[in-house]
Amino acid sequence: MILGGMLNAAGNVVNEVTGKNKSKKTIRGSVVLVKKNVLDFTSVYGTAADSVYEFLGQGVTLQLVSAENADHANGNGGKLGKLEGLENWNLTFTPPLAGGDTLYMVSFEWDVELGTPGAIIIRNNHAAEFYLKTITLEQVPGEGRIHFLCNSWVYPDKQYKKPRVFFSNKTYLPHETPAPLRKYREEELKTLRGNGTGELKQWDRVYDYALYNDLGDPDKGSKYARPVIGGSAELPYPRRERTGRPPSKSDPNTESRNFLPASFTNVYVPRDEQFGHLKKSDFIAFNLKSLVNSVIPFFKAFVNLTPNEYDSFKEVDDLYFNGIPIPTDALNQLASNIPIEMMKEFFRTDGQQLLKFPAPQVVEDRNVPTAWRREEEFAREMLAGLHPLLICLLKEFPPASKLDPEIYGDQSSCITKEDIEYNLDGLSVEEALSCNRLFILDHHDTLIPYLRRINEDTSTKIYSSRTLLFLRGDDTLKPVAIELSLPHPVGDKFGVVSKVYTPAEHGVEGSIWQLAKAFVAVSDSGYHQLISHWLNTHAVLEPFVIATNRQLSVVHPIYKLLHPHFRDTMTINGLAREMLVNADGVIESTFYPRQYSMEMSSAVYKSWNFLDQALPNDLKKRGIAIDDVNSPHGLQLLIKDYPYAVDGLKIWFAIEKWVRDYCSFYYKTDEMVQQDHELQAWWKELREVGHGDLKHEPWWPKMQNCEELIESCTIIIWMASALHAAVNFGQYAYGGYFPNRPTLSRRFMPEKGTPEYAELEKNPDKVFFRTMSTQLQSLIVTAVEQTLSSHASDEVYLGQRTPNWSTDAIPLAALEAFNKRLAEIEGEILNMNMDKKLKNRVGPVNVPYTLLYPTSQVGLSGKGIPNSISI
Repeated sequence: MILGGMLNAAGNVVNEVTGKNKSKKTIRGSVVLVKKNVLDFTSVYGTAADSVYEFLGQGVTLQLVSAENADHANGNGGKLGKLEGLENWNLTFTPPLAGGDTLYMVSFEWDVELGTPGAIIIRNNHAAEFYLKTITLEQVPGEGRIHFLCNSWVYPDKQYKKPRVFFSNKTYLPHETPAPLRKYREEELKTLRGNGTGELKQWDRVYDYALYNDLGDPDKGSKYARPVIGGSAELPYPRRERTGRPPSKSDPNTESRNFLPASFTNVYVPRDEQFGHLKKSDFIAFNLKSLVNSVIPFFKAFVNLTPNEYDSFKEVDDLYFNGIPIPTDALNQLASNIPIEMMKEFFRTDGQQLLKFPAPQVVEDRNVPTAWRREEEFAREMLAGLHPLLICLLKEFPPASKLDPEIYGDQSSCITKEDIEYNLDGLSVEEALSCNRLFILDHHDTLIPYLRRINEDTSTKIYSSRTLLFLRGDDTLKPVAIELSLPHPVGDKFGVVSKVYTPAEHGVEGSIWQLAKAFVAVSDSGYHQLISHWLNTHAVLEPFVIATNRQLSVVHPIYKLLHPHFRDTMTINGLAREMLVNADGVIESTFYPRQYSMEMSSAVYKSWNFLDQALPNDLKKRGIAIDDVNSPHGLQLLIKDYPYAVDGLKIWFAIEKWVRDYCSFYYKTDEMVQQDHELQAWWKELREVGHGDLKHEPWWPKMQNCEELIESCTIIIWMASALHAAVNFGQYAYGGYFPNRPTLSRRFMPEKGTPEYAELEKNPDKVFFRTMSTQLQSLIVTAVEQTLSSHASDEVYLGQRTPNWSTDAIPLAALEAFNKRLAEIEGEILNMNMDKKLKNRVGPVNVPYTLLYPTSQVGLSGKGIPNSISI
């Protein structure tokens, strides 16, 4: 051995002299990852096996892949470097980094034949997965530093058919991909598509489609059976992520609700969609799950000790300002089952055992404790509240219906000129129409097809509604009539029975008017939650998440553009199907459509139009905006003080410019869009599979030019960020105080000559609470909306990106300009909210409109636009 060592040394000296070693070099790399047990998971197995692999230097191995030189023996893939192991995996002390991150080092042997590395193959020979964040190579000849953004769970290598591959942060259109990397690009997409069969496991990385056949649980009984949503003309719907679970025993068309063990969502979601949060409590959905599993059963037990009814508004106010006493034993038992952060949100434990919620913004100002009941506020919230998306210009009087008269008979409104003309500031109805000053909140056509079944088959007693509003000279709205309708008792083809209510302040007429507004709020709450929130953001976006991962490589520019806007969406959607929109879930238990909730959502999806999701198109379709070359961005608002529209247009056009600048860098011509086979496959699959029930609609962009690409990507980002923020993060501010936005009603309007009417004359508050949600239902909604309205400490807001996400200077500069514009918009919003002339910005309740203010602090803030639908 001594002689051999001497000969090797001599040989090295000769090589140095002759220059043979100058083509070789050692490249140092740093790897940042998080071990499984750091992220609130249990990982106590595999230690002995891990130690053996580490002793051999093979615990976690990495292998460079050349982007320059192919190897025929490797199927013309990039030349491979030597297998190298991470150093010191089992070292007791590792350099401390934020959030449980651990830094490891690795050394690679490099030579000129390898050239520039474009990818890295990584194998995990341990028994447990880890979350790989980044790999950074230093002093690569000809390149310097190379970054690999991974952000992926790496399971033990035995779970994969092919080892994991990660690409550098360079961006390539398909035809620009270096030839040695094309094999890996194509193989990775094939892996992500899967083979469409079998039950998917936690370590599978498959993105695939399925119908909504997982909402019911017929094995529990017929009460829990639900129809399949999607895949038919009768019940169309976007697709969801496939899990591959077997069918239920009772119904072969319904997927069983067998839940995955030790899985956060209990159903399959690709693990990388379950983002590596610093800790579970930073994932708001974790609190939501704890809420449904532990807090709601506690509420049920608690109200069983009470009449389950409120008798006065003071009792409701006590929930927020004084607290309601609860038994100590029950509170202690609950505390052992939910996170301490949640205990602090819902309960006071400083010596007084009280159930107490934070005051919702709509009643937070105690100088105006009942301002939420005023006419101005009722109307203002249609422009600047939780659901400012439905108000439309009234174009004909009386309002008409689009329902088929052959099926539903005459559905025309019975509101007359005499009902409203006295309240139009001296104008006639014709004059008010001609000068665009009559508006409508219309919940008639959506509800009528389901109204009879809801009222007969459930405990709900609900009306369809039409609300007419008049635009005053100061740009505020006032309600002038509410029409409540029921199906004709003889049958649907006989039309409806309707009654019109007009504003009144005092006596029993004033109480009737307050109830009429509450019935409108009920119908609006259900539409908001099931359509504007769930369907139009969560559900319609999931196919985009699936298709993007199946058809666009991680190095594709459109993947990089869109991917931050998909964070956590599949996880929260899976959780929603598990406990929110499922049979007898939170939504069915607390919102008026009850077991018909998802069917009603499906009926509205029939008329969904991708292009209408663009804010300018939406405003024009509703008659709120008109084209005007002399107005900013060519749009004039008919209600100038419309906070959602004003702020939304600022955000929309900021997103559109960012997308335009980004896409224009990669796509110089329309032909480049047409010839991008990944892009074309992506769009084809979105139309024909992800939204396959609407694939024949003529409005789909053909994806044949740059403008269609820019518009489509802008819409996707808008839906995932600002649109969702507008309808989600104000839920507690306005709905947390349930009298302002009740979610169901249990009795019809009291009629003269009935005991209920006599009771209304004596005790209107008691009648209000006996008519609207029960105490339990309101507690559940309040708690759920508090959780849904909160921001996590690791929230990622619009415009924020992981460092080193791109190497291209122009897109990086465009992102910087986008963020600068967002910061300017924040200042503009603050200035408008202080402008006393803009009365809709704050309103009688003194709540500034900030739902489209781009950034936020942690928790309940009533502002902030996350990049994605993360809750």
